[in-house]
Amino acid sequence: MEKQKIRVLFVEDDENLGFVTKDNLEELGYKVDWQKDGQAGINRFMESKFDICVFDIMLPLKDGFTLAEEVRAKDKNTPILFLSAKGADQDKIKGFNLGADDYVTKPFNIELLSLRIQALHKRNQSVLSSEQTIFKVGGVEFDFESQIISKGAIQEKLSNKEAEIFKLLCLHKNKVLSRKVALTTIWGENDYFKGRSMDVFIARLRKVIKMDNQLEITTVHGKGFQLNEKA
Repeated sequence: MEKQKIRVLFVEDDENLGFVTKDNLEELGYKVDWQKDGQAGINRFMESKFDICVFDIMLPLKDGFTLAEEVRAKDKNTPILFLSAKGADQDKIKGFNLGADDYVTKPFNIELLSLRIQALHKRNQSVLSSEQTIFKVGGVEFDFESQIISKGAIQEKLSNKEAEIFKLLCLHKNKVLSRKVALTTIWGENDYFKGRSMDVFIARLRKVIKMDNQLEITTVHGKGFQLNEKA
């Protein structure tokens, strides 16, 4: 899909910033649907199909974090980018743990925002179009499309990021998956905050695969992680 066809759901309550951002992104060829509060944002998301969501955090009626949670409850794949003046570490970490894919702090350069949108869209399309979707490791089966790990009647549903990480681990089975490769493949950059978020997802995956005592995810200090099939 070409850049000019990328459909953006943009939720921002600041009239001036919203108008300028929408106008500039449309000048660059994007199709932008601008909503001014969180409730209007989720209503619009439920009505239409978007390639990426760009959400402010401090919104009327429903804040950006809540909006992201509601989007993720319906759709695990559409990239979410937070655009906010809230630059504290805990806000960034919270955003990534809620399923956000990127975080841009105000004030921002419109060309930088455009590059971030393009990178997220390209990476999302690449992940979704990947050929192998079914993996059998140890005694479990992992369906990447449905994001379900199962062993017999036991099933666990993964989040979007958990599924992407586990897919990479499966592709590198019994080999080290470097932190840098995982971060750049899934988040687009080797960033401290995204790394903290990835650690949370790895911890969750460790709990999920306890359904099968043949599997373990080990930390290879200074390098990354490894999905091992035990004999």
